[in-house]
Amino acid sequence: MMNQEREQKTVNEVKIDEEVRKDKLKGLVHQLSGMLLAFSAFAGVAGFQMEWLSEDLINSFTVFLYAGAGFGYTAWTIYKNWYSGKKAQEQNKKLKEENLK
Repeated sequence: MMNQEREQKTVNEVKIDEEVRKDKLKGLVHQLSGMLLAFSAFAGVAGFQMEWLSEDLINSFTVFLYAGAGFGYTAWTIYKNWYSGKKAQEQNKKLKEENLK
């Protein structure tokens, strides 16, 4: 079971992978806020009165998205590295048996 080969990565490669994932999330948040700003401008030109859809609201929503994404990413990282599932418990047991943990 434990004889599977794992891909070896340097610390730098892992950091680069994490930065790429974070940049992907930042790009998504930027796109969503940009679309809301564009829709707000379009609605104003088209004559729709949406006072509630202000630039301040959109900026607040963007900050909320960043906070939610940061929390989600951190929670997922903690969950992923936590020995909780059956497979993870087996791995944890094997590590302890071999005095690796």
